Amino acid sequence: MGKQGYHHGNLRQALVDATLLLITEKGPQGFTLSEAAKAAGVTPAAVYRHFTGREELIAEAARQGYEIFADLTEFAYNKGQPTALAAFEATGRAYLAFARRYPGHYQAMFESGISMNSNPGLAAAATRAGRVSEQAAEELSRHIPPGKRPPASMFSAHIWAMSHGVVELFARGNPGARSPFPPEELLEAGIGIYLRGLGLLPPDA
Repeated sequence: MGKQGYHHGNLRQALVDATLLLITEKGPQGFTLSEAAKAAGVTPAAVYRHFTGREELIAEAARQGYEIFADLTEFAYNKGQPTALAAFEATGRAYLAFARRYPGHYQAMFESGISMNSNPGLAAAATRAGRVSEQAAEELSRHIPPGKRPPASMFSAHIWAMSHGVVELFARGNPGARSPFPPEELLEAGIGIYLRGLGLLPPDA
C-alpha cells in the first residue's frame, strides 16, 4: 500500500480514508491503529485527538458508509417512480452497486463486528438507510387491505437479506461460488419469486 500522507488539513477524515484503504486490503480485523496512523502520515498519538481507539475509527468509517448507502438507495428509489415494483427492485440493485463501489465501507458496516449502538451517529445513519427500504415496501403493498398486508418491515428485511446473500456469494469475487447468471439477474428473479409468494405481485408480473 502506498503511503497516502496527511496534507489537506483534515486529519480526522484522512484517518478514516486510510482506514478504508486498509480494510479493503486486509479486512476490518487485519490492521492496527498504528498502521492506520502511518498510512495517514501521522503518529499513533495524533489519532487520539479525534478517536478513542481503533473501534471508534472503524465505527466512523461504517457511519459514513451507511450515509452513502442511504443516499444511493434514495436515489435508486426515485420517490417510487416509475412504478412501486421498479422502485423496490432498484433499491436491491443499489445494494449490489454499493458493495462493489465501496468495499471498505461495506466491510466496516457488515464485517467488522461494530455494534450499531456504539455511536449515536452510526445508529442514526443505519436507521435512515433501512427506512428507505421500508418505505419502498410500504408503497409496494399499499394496494392490499391492511388486515391482509404483510408487515413492510418484515419483507423489506427479507429483501435486504437476499441482497446481502447475493453480494456475499456472487458479487464480491467469492472463488467458491459460481453462477451462470449475473448477480443482478439472480436478485431480480429472487425478488419476483418472493413477492409473488407473498401475494404482492400477480402471477404474470
